[in-house]
Amino acid sequence: MSDKQILRTRRSPAYWRVTINHPPLNIFGPDTIPQLNGVITALETDEQIKVVVFDSAIEGFFLTHYDFLAKIEDTTSLPPGPTGLQPLPDMLVRLSRAPVASIALIRGRATGVGSELALACDMRFASREKAILSHFEVGAGIVPGGGPMARLPRLIGRGRALEVFLGADDFPGDLAERYGYVNRSLPDAELDGFVDALATRIASFDKRTISETKRFVDVASLPPDYEIAPEWDVCLASIMRPAAQKRINKLLEQGFHKPGDVESRLGYHVGQVGQLIEES
Repeated sequence: MSDKQILRTRRSPAYWRVTINHPPLNIFGPDTIPQLNGVITALETDEQIKVVVFDSAIEGFFLTHYDFLAKIEDTTSLPPGPTGLQPLPDMLVRLSRAPVASIALIRGRATGVGSELALACDMRFASREKAILSHFEVGAGIVPGGGPMARLPRLIGRGRALEVFLGADDFPGDLAERYGYVNRSLPDAELDGFVDALATRIASFDKRTISETKRFVDVASLPPDYEIAPEWDVCLASIMRPAAQKRINKLLEQGFHKPGDVESRLGYHVGQVGQLIEES
């Protein structure tokens, strides 16, 4: 199981847990994509599953940013998914439309891809003390790529969404709740019990009724694919620009991609790197 970054546990035939377990930081990369795709496909095709909860086995990290140390061709060479979108946005779109209820249980950092996964879920519940949500990318010269610009403004409004993206800072669980970024933030000691009780309750209901109700909510709330498709292409193009490479390399010099203060306080360090570059 050492190569398994995403672990699937059946609490019951109707209620699954999907646990992200990629130590030390739960960084998401091209090698994670086939594993997540397998989970999404199972959610689409299993006849009994009604609710899925995404959580993390790594202390301090729900799911964090994309792997900037991976070769870019390892990502660009992957074929599009069933929607015609590139693999990551494809899987997130399919998760949103899957005929099951999806819940993100956020304890630790949901940064970049982690936030995008949470936004693609139907519901988000966060630890008041330990959850951090953020999109740091603009501060590193990168355009976010997994569809958050299409999803987040629909949740929290244009002004607050621009604060998240252009401010590129960290949002703790209680502030994320006030903004509508998550459904609720709960005391950390109560988070697991609350989510488990809600998931168990949903799992007791009729699957067809769940999927049909969700489908009508989707019509009123989900962005169309044409809003999501360009984000990924612009994201990859932005990563290769000198502005992004300069900022990413500065962050790497300071400890980006390694356990430590940069990853634990990424919003702060992105701001510091920006100031250093402007002053140089």
